[in-house]
Amino acid sequence: MYRERPSQLSGAFVWTRTVADGDARPVLPDGCMDLLWCQGRLLVAGPDTHAYVPEAAPGTRYAGIRFAPGAGPAVFGVPAHELRDTRVPLDGIWPGAEVRTLADRIGEAARPAAALEAVALAKAPCPDPLTRAVAHRLAAGRSVRATAAEAGLGARQLHRRCLDAFGYGPKTLARILRLQRALDLVRRGMPYAEAALAAGCTDQAHLAREMRALAGMTLTDYASAANSETSTPSGSWTTA
Repeated sequence: MYRERPSQLSGAFVWTRTVADGDARPVLPDGCMDLLWCQGRLLVAGPDTHAYVPEAAPGTRYAGIRFAPGAGPAVFGVPAHELRDTRVPLDGIWPGAEVRTLADRIGEAARPAAALEAVALAKAPCPDPLTRAVAHRLAAGRSVRATAAEAGLGARQLHRRCLDAFGYGPKTLARILRLQRALDLVRRGMPYAEAALAAGCTDQAHLAREMRALAGMTLTDYASAANSETSTPSGSWTTA
């Protein structure tokens, strides 16, 4: 079962998951990085460029915090592109003794997800307004050229900034954020064709191609998985 709620950290979400038999819940690209606690270990999930299906035995417990797009690198102190499409132990990034202390504290907590959130709140700096503005404009469907101009950056500067903050260039980020917009509308019950146009795709076929390219599945498969998911809707639980 998967559950999530908005974090006290701006733009982030706290989530928990207990793996069930036959549970192969894919993690789709979203421009985000996560701090994970799993069975006593702390891990970092870098930004994905394709769907990722965790391999875990039934009963495995996770707690995580998913940072807003572009916010993770400032917490971890590592450019996002260095962690792209990876899951790495946190002690490979932060001092080992500190990570062991934090992992023990979280594991002993009555609510590991809340304890993990407290770590993130203590570590996260103030959001970078430029990074946030770039993500917001691309998520709203602005073109890469317009986003660069509005941010006061040249095309190469924007590309470098996006690699460091998001893990990939602005064109890939825009595609991923557009797909996430469309999938959010599909989850809310909007027909595929309408969701495609509302998200900024040219038509349903365009959305279907992006779904296969970035998520490795069809829209029908995604909708079926979303409908069968037993999680509580985002923001509606408070027991992390």
